[in-house]
Amino acid sequence: MGASSRRPHPRRSGAPAVPEKIILDCDPGHDDAVAILLAHGNPDIELLAVTTVVGNQTLPKVTRNALAVARIAGITGVPFAAGAERPLLRQVEVAPSIHGESGLDGPVLPEPSFELDPRHAVDLIIDTVMAHEPGTVTLVPTGGLTNIALAARREPRIVERVKQVVLMGGGVHVGNWSPVAEFNIVIDPEAADIVFSAGWDVVMVGLDLTHQALATPEVAARIAAVGTGPAAFVGELLDYFGQTYKDAQGFDAPPVHDPCAVAYVIDPTIVRAVKVPITIETQGVHTLGMTVADFRAPAPEDCRTSAALELDHTRFWDLVVDALERIGETPDTGWTPRAAAQAVETAGTTVTPER
Repeated sequence: MGASSRRPHPRRSGAPAVPEKIILDCDPGHDDAVAILLAHGNPDIELLAVTTVVGNQTLPKVTRNALAVARIAGITGVPFAAGAERPLLRQVEVAPSIHGESGLDGPVLPEPSFELDPRHAVDLIIDTVMAHEPGTVTLVPTGGLTNIALAARREPRIVERVKQVVLMGGGVHVGNWSPVAEFNIVIDPEAADIVFSAGWDVVMVGLDLTHQALATPEVAARIAAVGTGPAAFVGELLDYFGQTYKDAQGFDAPPVHDPCAVAYVIDPTIVRAVKVPITIETQGVHTLGMTVADFRAPAPEDCRTSAALELDHTRFWDLVVDALERIGETPDTGWTPRAAAQAVETAGTTVTPER
């Protein structure tokens, strides 16, 4: 692997004159890690902050994972803050069957290279939104919605200042944690209800779309061909993620959910989204966490919620590969690809026969 820094790429035609400002609220998580890399590596995104929330694993685990990804990606100058360690009302529920006991099983993660911002994630979200012009900051939650709900409750003025909320969660026709509910919504349905009904624009990038974002063998080959440490890291993530998705849900290739929300912010034309009223089921015995989309009639003029339904698979992965190429090789990642680490370990234990 070379020691090049970011590779020069022209910005895409039609790119916004000013990069889209986002706060990425996440629970890394294999697909969250790819979302962080995409947000960092794309020139049409200005990553203002990364915040963490309990979800795929406990808060300490996902927070450490976020900092490890930041080191591998070479992210500096972006505040990272830890947030809610439990849902608003319910018990913590995590997803080791998909993401492993660490939340990011597969690669051997490096130690973080910088400290967390001392603020709680909710305060960092509020401070960041209030410090920027109204209508310029997009919230991109890719985990449970606890932090976003708490921020909207603590400082209601952010609702009218935020440009939009583009979230990975929910689904119109299918669930994954139950027959009708997606994990990010069902782990804190009360928070989801607050976010969906707050009065800001919400784009739900749910399972209907993200199940199209499959990391096929062809995609894996494109990522491997980038030939850098961060790309090899993504390859190891997808190897583990692919096996757990095959074992747990029968997928031939893993759906890489969370970067779809970032991709929508970068280029909404790679997605087909429709306005539709969406409500959150918070009481149902069999339907808890369902995102109920009402398609019985055209959406009313004042509808503030949309559902993303179709993805341009090729253009989506073009964005991810391009971001990895732009990131290039990063110094001081503290990370060694598993194959190289195993080769070193094997060499160190080889016994030379006596002559």
